[in-house]
Amino acid sequence: MMETEVVGVIGAGTMGNGIAQVMAAAGLDVVLNDINDAAVEKGLAAVGTSLQRLVSREKMTQAASAETLQRIKPTTRLEDLAACDLVVEAATENVQLKLKIFADLDNIARPEAILASNTSSISLTRIAGATKRPAQVIGMHFFNPVPVMQLVELIRALQTSDATYETVKALAQKIGKTPVEVRNSPGFVANRILLPMLNEAVFCLQERLASPADIDQVMKLGMAHPIGPLALADLIGLDTCLAILEVLYEGFKDPKYRPCPLWREKVEAGHLGRKTGHGFFDYARK
Repeated sequence: MMETEVVGVIGAGTMGNGIAQVMAAAGLDVVLNDINDAAVEKGLAAVGTSLQRLVSREKMTQAASAETLQRIKPTTRLEDLAACDLVVEAATENVQLKLKIFADLDNIARPEAILASNTSSISLTRIAGATKRPAQVIGMHFFNPVPVMQLVELIRALQTSDATYETVKALAQKIGKTPVEVRNSPGFVANRILLPMLNEAVFCLQERLASPADIDQVMKLGMAHPIGPLALADLIGLDTCLAILEVLYEGFKDPKYRPCPLWREKVEAGHLGRKTGHGFFDYARK
């Protein structure tokens, strides 16, 4: 089993910067990559804010926070990931984009390196097939917010070797997460269960059975959910939810996964949830 010391993260957005933070906090050196300086700087700033929140709550010392931030090296060059032991891709949930990233990474990363994807629904077997090292490709699906959420789904592609799985499992445990082994299938386990529930909540809204706040109230008070399904969709991003539902629908060809038309209308309007200030709820005034 290979020892992991240097980790690359592709994508400095919400998931990517969270992954970078937990890796660095566990003592690993991290190379954080995105397409331009502004994106990388925004990701680093988010890590800094998250760490300061931990310091203010006395869950981390100021010194440990500073050391964590210093372990993260920002870059816009994919070539700077060449020395990494493992690279986690956390780019947009787009099949063609991910296939290109993995093909490029395969040419850049050292031969022993493991290539992981934080995809929430796309086939790892297909992603692994875009490389010449399919046995060293695996899914490492974190949950938002990454520093808080305990679970990591480890998705084995058809080609993933036992050695790759064991190395990534050990890494997940080292950074304080609980890994769960999942076989490759559309949506894996978490999103195969979650997204149909969110989709049904959106159908309820489209049919005007209740207001968004009342639909969420039903699930919070009736089912003891800490957050309602519509607020959760806003947190995840309505575009991401729609993309996952389309993967499920295409993958299974089962009408039970058919996305509610209201998802697409919201996405076409640019109402993507918290990240745009508008979703099923309005965040612009808050």
